[in-house]
Amino acid sequence: MSKSSNGVPRQCLPREVLKWIQSLDLSYSVRNARRDFANGFLVAEIFSWYYPQDIQMHSYDNGISLPTKLGNWSQLERFFSKKKLDIPKEMIDGTIHCKPGAAELLVQTIYSSLTNRVVRTLESEPPVDFTDGNYQMKLPLHARSTASHSIKNNLKITEFMTEPNIITNKEKAHTIIENHLKRRTLERVEDPARFNIKPTLGEMAERYCPPNNSDNNPPIPFPSGYSERDSKPGSRHTIDTRGSVHFKEVQVRQVDKSSQPSVYPGSYQTAQAV
Repeated sequence: MSKSSNGVPRQCLPREVLKWIQSLDLSYSVRNARRDFANGFLVAEIFSWYYPQDIQMHSYDNGISLPTKLGNWSQLERFFSKKKLDIPKEMIDGTIHCKPGAAELLVQTIYSSLTNRVVRTLESEPPVDFTDGNYQMKLPLHARSTASHSIKNNLKITEFMTEPNIITNKEKAHTIIENHLKRRTLERVEDPARFNIKPTLGEMAERYCPPNNSDNNPPIPFPSGYSERDSKPGSRHTIDTRGSVHFKEVQVRQVDKSSQPSVYPGSYQTAQAV
């Protein structure tokens, strides 16, 4: 698997998808899916084979500028909405901005939609978040990116040009930083000695599992003030010795109120008389 300029490995398309693309006899061959599918020209040419009356190739431009990409994909999005094709907006944005794994996942989704075939990688692999997080976790600890380098790798300049809203871009940057902090937390868990992390008092404390009801385990001692006869069923209070926590059942004798003289009503009448 080859690597791109920023060190992130390029994800290759499955063999069955590559054979399907070659059978369509496109204008030019696909060498780098992330770069070749970014402007949407090849995507439009693929759909022109299946919908020749709806896709006119003279309406699409094979350029690399951002306005060209946005113009081609806006036409494709209207076509997807018209034909009710389930192409997620996140995949389209990731393909436009050349996010890792976005173009590959988009082509596989289009392949499944047009041919009604299931791609194994779509079922076996987890959803792609279009960042270099999975790649960073495979690197050794000393070779992983810092927070500023993560923002540089995962936030493209074309995203600022497409969405100039400062608040939206800040939210994207905060999301990248939060994911970076989560990875740093996992690094501390993987190698605490490297970060000189000392165990807490609770971690150093010994833990005892509750004993099982078998003959090999020693009997559980009774609390002070009780003996073995108190745990028998006929005793006044019974102690449950099934675990480390002891339970005591106390029998309380209730007084029959019907046999007792009524005191409170008389006191109430006396108070009324006074």
